[in-house]
Amino acid sequence: MSLRLGDAAPDFKANTTLGEISFHQYLGDSWGVLFSHPADFTPVCTTELGRTAQLKDEFARRNVKVLAVSVDPLAKHQTWIGDINETQHTTVDFPIIADDNRVVSGLYDMIHPNASETFTVRSLFIIGPDKKVKLIITYPASTGRNFVEVLRVIDSLQLTSKYSVATPADWKSGEDVIVVPAISTEDAQKKFTKGLRIVKPYLRYTPQPDIE
Repeated sequence: MSLRLGDAAPDFKANTTLGEISFHQYLGDSWGVLFSHPADFTPVCTTELGRTAQLKDEFARRNVKVLAVSVDPLAKHQTWIGDINETQHTTVDFPIIADDNRVVSGLYDMIHPNASETFTVRSLFIIGPDKKVKLIITYPASTGRNFVEVLRVIDSLQLTSKYSVATPADWKSGEDVIVVPAISTEDAQKKFTKGLRIVKPYLRYTPQPDIE
């Protein structure tokens, strides 16, 4: 059964390159990014894991823990990390799950038989501190992910979880946000003291509320 937004993220125990973990316990009070890879020693995956490692400080600043998963065994992961570090000029220090029994892939519906009967597609799940699924993105195996977009949606998810706002198309942190329709204009004017720009009664902008 496929996961949907708002569903509880399935918990699991798994062997990883950093030892055995229990997923929910590992996340603790952090946000989480769980993302799958078709196979070890493949070119696109090598760039993706390298890019994730390069963005370590960006994920940490957002209180996000990242975990990769592949259906290959642990020994292959350990050897592959050496290649990633060498070719991408970085250090992979986040866990890569050895899912050779396909337990995690099954829980998160990462194998799409019409794409491949054995390899995972490029699925990515963002999970909140409440252990609920907040976002799902799935790419085909041939297309590498845009990690700038991953960080952007994390910024949006974290902001909108705290304030009665939504983020418009192409929004980036620091730009104006939209007041949600559930709040009346009168209440919005009181709530958002930085100002309210009314384009239409249903389209009202305000400066990002968590920036001084």
